[in-house]
Order: sequence, then structure tokens, then C-alpha cells
Amino acid sequence: MNDLVSKQAHTLMWFRSDLRLQDNQTLVAACEHAAREGRSVRAIYIATPTQWLIHDVAAIQLDFIERQLNQLAVQLAALGIPLEVRHLDTFSLIPAFLAQYIQQWQVDRVFASSEPEFNECQRDQAVAAKVSLVLHQQHCLLAPLSVLNLSGQMYKVFTPFAKKWREMARAKPIQTLNAPNAMTKPIATPEPIVLDVPKVSSKAWAIGEEAALAQLRLFAMTKAAEYKASRDFPAIDGTSHISAYLAVGILSPRQCVVALLSHYPDALVHDESPGRSWLNEIIWREFYRHLLVAFPRLSKAQNFNQFADNVHWRNNETEFKAWCDGLTGYPLVDAAMRQLNQTGWMHNRLRMVVASFLTKHLLIDWRWGERYFRQQLIDGDLAANNGGWQWSAGTGCDAQPYFRVFNPITQCEKFDPTGEFIRSYLPELASVDLKLIHKLKIPTQEQRFTDNHYIAPIVEHKFARVRALTELAAMKRGGSAKAVDLDKEIFG
Repeated sequence: MNDLVSKQAHTLMWFRSDLRLQDNQTLVAACEHAAREGRSVRAIYIATPTQWLIHDVAAIQLDFIERQLNQLAVQLAALGIPLEVRHLDTFSLIPAFLAQYIQQWQVDRVFASSEPEFNECQRDQAVAAKVSLVLHQQHCLLAPLSVLNLSGQMYKVFTPFAKKWREMARAKPIQTLNAPNAMTKPIATPEPIVLDVPKVSSKAWAIGEEAALAQLRLFAMTKAAEYKASRDFPAIDGTSHISAYLAVGILSPRQCVVALLSHYPDALVHDESPGRSWLNEIIWREFYRHLLVAFPRLSKAQNFNQFADNVHWRNNETEFKAWCDGLTGYPLVDAAMRQLNQTGWMHNRLRMVVASFLTKHLLIDWRWGERYFRQQLIDGDLAANNGGWQWSAGTGCDAQPYFRVFNPITQCEKFDPTGEFIRSYLPELASVDLKLIHKLKIPTQEQRFTDNHYIAPIVEHKFARVRALTELAAMKRGGSAKAVDLDKEIFG
């Protein structure tokens, strides 16, 4: 290490799930502090391959992160800020590493964005015990534990949480921050960053802040008003497609709200606002993140409704593999799973359909499905993934009732009426009459005498429904059977 460089005074920006320059409160705070103290800014990103494996981070998401890091490094270099990537296997190695790092680089403070997951919170506590760590909350618009009921407790029902959230959000102006000014002259273009982990190509997704912001603004301007009417139809391009950008912090939730309010300023006030439906999706995201902080056991794969601990899941491994591979004999379920496996993404209506099918038709523990999703999704996010799966299984906070079992046959007819989506992922059904698909009267291989076949259903719907109602009744003493919004989306 160059002695002259090592003796310069620095402030350290520790990037995590906030891989952007614009509306990055933590980066702006680090730069402002350095300017006041006459210091230079360095940036670091710590890759944790073994920790990612333990957390089931998808290979496609890691590729997405690698691509964004390379673009971020170039942007930071233009501001005179070097970005260094270090590989440490697990979170446990970070405190000692940073303690040594700040001595080598004469770092006075480390700035980072807080994260809601339990392991990440434990990591930060350990780091703070060794270095001067300044955390900024920006993964939610309103900080976890700030939206509380009259008893000072976290809401356990979405509707009153959303009402209070909107009241608090409109109490003061919502404004985004510009990227910080250059700290020094631009520095040399950095060497390519390579994360030493298995990766799957994410090139179907445009990378970078400008691409993400363009996608967000286009949706707010042209599709947000029709979102409520079109969001449930997977053959229609009616959702925002920004979930991957939010998951790794290329976009902030504040940018989302500002973009929406720029077209529908009444969305925080009026239920009938064209922007209200999509605003509620932002609030659902916040709700699940607030729950993760308020109830750390959710990060530990525990049921929110503890009565669900009494459920005896069948956990048939053969049936689970059939579900994973899109070979259940239910066209909408199979097409959805093949979309996930082929693209690393799944339409949100379908996330609910396949989750309901796994947990209620097959009586397989929601944790199996939740983990498989995390291993595949480019937009994998613990709070949203856990919240969505527990909602579908009936084990979660303000979840759908255990006795509400999605009918995958009628869901197919209702939400893919032309069969366009199903046939795009199930080419073996290209020549099958649409009425037969919608009524699940598809000829099997033996009946058609052809190699281009479709399998028979692995379970009969009526039988599965009765079985589910019997087994999942163990949850009925755990809470209200009141139905909630069955059409919600978790940023699909």
C-alpha cells in the first residue's frame, strides 16, 4: 500500500443494498462530513459468498449486483471516489476487517445504510462495537417502528397501518436528493469488478440508475392509472417491473413515491385516486419491512401465527420437485414456475397462485417454497418474500384465512382468458383447445399418443381442498378469519 495514500485522512462509505448515487442519503451524508472535516471519501462493498449461500441469494441477483457495482464504480470514479470490493466469507469476519481497514486508511467514520434483517442487524451491532459506524435508514420511506398504533405498538393489520402511514407521509414534503458533487478530480477508470460467486446472466434486465428511473417514470406516467385493472393478468405488461431495482437499492422507495405523486398528487389523500392502488403496493412493502424489525423471529423462518406450528405439513419431496419444475398438471401453476425458472422473475398474481397451490393443495411447508423463490428470484427480498409466502399460507400477519384456497383452474380461466401466457411457457399446449385448458380436461400422453404431451394433475382439486381445510384448521384459533385484499402485489 502506498504510504502517502495510507496517511491521508478518509471517510468511508460502505455500500450495501443502496447501489446508487441519486437519493442516497448515506452517501450524501458521508460526502458532507468529509467536506467539513477536510477528508477524502473512499467507498467499499463487502461481498460475502458464504453468507449469501446461507441466505439463498439467487445467482441471477448476484450477477445483477455485479453489473451494477461495475457501473457504480465508474460513476464514483467521476466524483473522485474509489470503490473497493472485498470478499469476506461471512458477516462474522467484517468487524475485525473494518477495524484494521480504518487504521490503514485513517478513517474517522464509516457511513452505511441500515438493513432490517436480523443477521444484518447483528452484524452492525458487532461492527459498531469496533468502529465509529453511522447508520442511515433509507430502505423504507418511513422508518420501522415509527408507524405505531395508539398503544405504541406495531400494527398487525395492514389497513390501519396504511392509513397511519399515509397520514405521516403527507405531514411533510417528500423530496429526493441529488447525487453528491465531485469530491476531487476524476480518478482513473476502475478495473472490472468480478464477484467470486456462481452467477446466472441477468442481461434481460437493463442495469443502472438511469434505466431504472426511466422504467419507474414511464410506469408512473403511462400505466399506474390502469394498474388496478391490469395487474392481475400475466399476459398484459401492466406491472411496474422495478422490484429488482428496489431489492438491491438501485432505486429508493422515496423515488417511487415522488414519481407517483408527480402524476397523482392526490394518491396520499383520496381512495379514488388513480395512483392509490400502486401506492398501496409501496405501503405493503413498507409493512413487511416494519414487521421484520418489530418481530425478528420472521427473519428466522418462524410462523408469525404461532398456532401454525401445530400444522402437520406433508412435505412430499417428489411433489415438491414437480412443483419446482412446473410439472404439476395445472397449466397456470406450471407456466408460472417455468417463468420463474427461465427468467428469475414471476408475475405477482402468479406468485400467490403457486404459493397457495404448494401450501394448500400439496400441504408443503411454506418455508420450502419461500426458500426456492429466494434461490431463483432476481428481486429476492426477505421481507417481501417472507411476507408474501406467509400471507398465502395463512400463517402470517394479516394473512389470507387458512380456509381460503385458490382454485388453480378458475384462476387460469379468469386471469389468462386467452391462454396467451400459459402457451408461452407450455408449448406442449399450443394445439390444445383453450376450453379444455380452462376446464383442466387436457388429454394426457397416453390419450394423445404423442411425445409432445402434458402430464395429468398430481392431485385432484376438490380432494386437496378438503384435505387442506382439515389439516390447516390447526391455525383457526390463531386469529381472525376476516378476508383481506386478495389482489395485492408485492412489487411484481
